[in-house]
Amino acid sequence: PGAFDLGAQSGRWAAFQERHRLSCEEAARLLLDAYEYRGLVKHTGGCHCGAVRFEVWASPDLHVFNCNCSICTKKQNRHFIVPASRFKLLKGADNLTTYTFNTHHAQHTFCKTCGVQSFYTPRSNPDGYGIAPHCLDDGTVQTIVTEDINGKEWEKAVKEHKTIRDMSKP
Repeated sequence: PGAFDLGAQSGRWAAFQERHRLSCEEAARLLLDAYEYRGLVKHTGGCHCGAVRFEVWASPDLHVFNCNCSICTKKQNRHFIVPASRFKLLKGADNLTTYTFNTHHAQHTFCKTCGVQSFYTPRSNPDGYGIAPHCLDDGTVQTIVTEDINGKEWEKAVKEHKTIRDMSKP
């Protein structure tokens, strides 16, 4: 089951797997990711203590929101938004806890050990994730453009913003 005939590409496929020391499944995932996420890079990151780790496919040029709502101000939460399909929690699900308030739509997840919020589910995009760029590992971010958003008047700001709701769409 799952086997397929690669015809004239068989030798190339075997050499690719050997050169990169990948199983057939790992090689297929790598190639599918490269095709589906063209123009994006795989960023990895996590919390301070390392208990929570994730990967996210996003542009190397990040569009980061600087929100002035009560919680973002207190936490200095700056984030970029990605679709849920481009985010994968690698480890630490059992080490996450969640804080909600007001409408309880935003899910502020953070590490139980070190308290760092490296990602969360934003109210504006409940079908995606807000990723803290400062929690990404070095080497994959080229530029960061920061946009202020008036979270103190959240409903008005989100209604007037032209693209924020679409940022979690694949």
